[in-house]
Amino acid sequence: MAIIFHESDRTFHLYNDSISYCIAVTKYGHLAGLYFGKKLRDRDGLSHLLEYSGGNQSPGLYEDGVEDPSYSLNEIRQEYPSFGHGDLRQGALVIGQKNGSRITDFRYVSHRIYDGKPRLAGLPAVYTEEDSEAQTLEITLRDELIRTDLILLYSIYNDYPAIARSARIECHNPEGITVLQAASACLDLPDSGYEMLELAGGWARECHMYCNPLRPGIQSVYSRRGNSSSQFNPFLALLRPDTTETRGEALGFSLLYSGNYLAQTDVDYRDVTRVTIGIHPDGFAWPLEEGQNFQTPEAVLVYSDEGLSGMSRAYHRLYSRRLVRGYWRDHERPILLNNWEATYFGITEEKMLNIASKARDLGVDLFVMDDGWFGTRNHDHAGLGDWYVNRDKLPQGVRGLAEKVTALGMKFGLWFEPEMVNEDSELYRAHPDWVLRTPGRSASKTRHQWVLDFSRDDVMENLYQQMSAILRDAPISYVKWDMNRSMSEVYSAAYPPEQQGTVYHRYILNVYALYERLRTEFPHILFESCAGGGARFDAGMLYYAPQGWTSDDTDAMERVSIQYGASVVYPLSSLGAHVSASPNHQLSRVTSIATRAATAYFGTFGYELDPNQLSPEDQAEIREQIRFIKQYRRIIHQGDLYRLENPYENNGEAAWICVSLDRSQAVAAYFRFRQHITAPLSRIRLAGLDPDADYKVSYCRNSTEPVELPFGSVGGDELMQYGLITSDSRSGIHNGIYPDREGDYLARIYLLEKL
Repeated sequence: MAIIFHESDRTFHLYNDSISYCIAVTKYGHLAGLYFGKKLRDRDGLSHLLEYSGGNQSPGLYEDGVEDPSYSLNEIRQEYPSFGHGDLRQGALVIGQKNGSRITDFRYVSHRIYDGKPRLAGLPAVYTEEDSEAQTLEITLRDELIRTDLILLYSIYNDYPAIARSARIECHNPEGITVLQAASACLDLPDSGYEMLELAGGWARECHMYCNPLRPGIQSVYSRRGNSSSQFNPFLALLRPDTTETRGEALGFSLLYSGNYLAQTDVDYRDVTRVTIGIHPDGFAWPLEEGQNFQTPEAVLVYSDEGLSGMSRAYHRLYSRRLVRGYWRDHERPILLNNWEATYFGITEEKMLNIASKARDLGVDLFVMDDGWFGTRNHDHAGLGDWYVNRDKLPQGVRGLAEKVTALGMKFGLWFEPEMVNEDSELYRAHPDWVLRTPGRSASKTRHQWVLDFSRDDVMENLYQQMSAILRDAPISYVKWDMNRSMSEVYSAAYPPEQQGTVYHRYILNVYALYERLRTEFPHILFESCAGGGARFDAGMLYYAPQGWTSDDTDAMERVSIQYGASVVYPLSSLGAHVSASPNHQLSRVTSIATRAATAYFGTFGYELDPNQLSPEDQAEIREQIRFIKQYRRIIHQGDLYRLENPYENNGEAAWICVSLDRSQAVAAYFRFRQHITAPLSRIRLAGLDPDADYKVSYCRNSTEPVELPFGSVGGDELMQYGLITSDSRSGIHNGIYPDREGDYLARIYLLEKL
C-alpha cells in the first residue's frame, strides 16, 4: 500500500496489491482523474493518461487575456467538478454566493499524505485500528474569489480493493457562502461500456437486482424520503457487459449515509461516464459563515476483476471488520425470538413469559418484546412518544418482565420507535411544535403518526432521557430501533427560513448522535436498525447497529430474492432473518419450517412466531435448527459468500455458498420455487473451494440432519467445474420413486468438509 506524489508531472498514485487510483494536477491547477482499476506499476509519467482537447462548442479556458481553446473543463475527466466554469455537465459541487452566482473555480494549493484514516465528526465512516492499515491523501483546492477551500479526502487500505472518499468545504469568506450541493465522490470514466446495477423495490420487496446498459444521459437512484428508502438502496455498481458473478470487471459505489441521497451516472457525447454519489441536492442548502466547514458523508468505491462476487466479498470483509464497531463486531449473535407476529399489540406479561419459556426450552438465547408495551399503545393510533411502561399490560414494568426472562437463562430485548409520535400521546399534547410540519399547510400522516423533528437538539435530548432511563432500569441486552414512515412537509419550527435547507441533514446527524450516545453508555447492547423493514438498511447504519431488519416480508421464498440482492453489498452478519409462522402473515404462503430455516440461516438467525402454537414435530425441528446454526454460523458470518444461481434469471432457482477462509468447510443452499414435471437434470457449480482438495459432501434432511451423499469424496475442481448434482436419484434425497417430485418451495442445505 502506498500513496505517491510524482513532482515531475504532478500526479498522485494510490495503490495496493489489487488496485490503483491515479489523479493529476493539470497545467492550470485543476484536478483530473486518470485511472481507477486493476493495479498499475508505479512510475513517473502517468500524466499521459490525462486526455483533454477543445471540443465543438465546449468553452475553452480564457484568463489573463489569453485563450487556450485546447483546454476545456467540459472535455476533462475531473475529480470533483463544478458546473458552469467551462464544464457544462452536471457537477459534484454547487456553492451559492451573496451576489447570486453559483460559479466556482477550485484549483490545487497543497496536499498532505499520512498514515491511518481520519474519523468524520458526527458521521459514519470505515476506520482503522492501527495507522499502518491505511494511508490517507488530503488535497486542498481553493477558489480565491470566494475565499473558500475544498479538501478532498482519499483513504486506501492495505488489504481491501477499496477507496474511501469524502469532501470538506471550508469557508474563509466574511460574507459567507451556502453549500447547495456537495457530492461525497465523483468519478469520470473514459468510456460508457457498462451496465448499471441497482438494488430497488418497495416495502416488503427490498433490494431486488436490476441491471441496465448505460446510455447517453442520466440514470439515477435516489431518495427524498428522509431515509435511504426501500425504493432504492444508496449503492450502484458498473459492470462490463461480459461480467459474471466470478469473472470480469465490477465497480461499486456505496454511500455511508442514511438520509436523502442521489447516486447517478451521466454519459456525455464523448461516451465519458460521470458517476456521482452523495447527499441529494433537493431540499438541501447549508449556510457557512467565515470559519465554518461542511463535511460530506463518506463513499466507498470498490474495484473487482473477479466479477460481482469479488466486489461483494470486498464490501463484506471491509464492512464487517472496519465499519461495524464494538462488542458485537466479533461476537456471535444470539438466536432471538421476537413476539411481533405472535401477538402484535396484544402484549401481557403472562403471554410474554409463556412465549419466552417455550423459546428457552427450544434453545433460543434472546427474547424480544416488540411494539405495544408502552403508553396507551393498544393499536397504532396512540402511544408513540410516551416511552414509559403500560402497567395494565406489565404490572411489574419492563424491569419485572426482563428480570423474569433473565431468570429463565435468556437475554431480554426491547422495541422502540423513537423518531415518531402519535397525535394521541402525552408527548404530542405537550409539544405539538416538535413535529415536522410546514406552516399553513395540511400535514400528511402515515400509520397515524407524525415524524418528530430530530433536527432539534431538545427533541433528541428528550428521547435520550426516556430511552436511557428504561435501559438503565432493566437488564436489556438488545434494542430494535424502528422508523415506520418517510418524511413529508419537512419544516422545522426551530430554525429561521435560511436554515430550512439544513433540516433533513440535521435530522440524520441527530439520529446518529443519539445512537452514538446510547452505544457509548450501553456498549454491550446489541442494536438492530429497522425502518418498516429495509427503508433505512444502508451502510451508514452499520456503523451504529451491526445488523438491520432486512425486510418486513418474512416469507421464505420472497426472502431468498431480498437477501440475495442485499448480499451484493452487505455482509450476511448484517441481514436480520427470521423463521416466521406458516401460512406467512404477508403472503399467506405455506412453506415447511425446514425451508423457512434454510433461508433464515443466511443472515442473523431468529424466530418470529409463537412456539407454543407449533406441533411437537416442528418444535423438535427448531431445537435441531438452533443446534445446526450455532455449529455453522461462524462460516456463514465470517466466511466468503459466493452467489451461484440468480433467482431473478434462473427460472425460479437460487443458490449460494459460504466458504470458510481456509476453504476447509462450506455451507451451500439451493432453492427451487416451483416443481417441474420431467424436470431436466440439474446441478449447481460451486465456487470458492480448494481445487486440489477432495471434499465430503452431506445433504441435510429437514434442514439440519446431515446425511453423507453416496458419492464418496468429490474433488473441489469437480464441484466447481462440473457442479454438484441436485437431481440424481442416487442421492437418496427424493420423495418415493420419483426423484423430481419434492414439491414447490424446496430448500436444500449441503455441507462440505475438506478431507
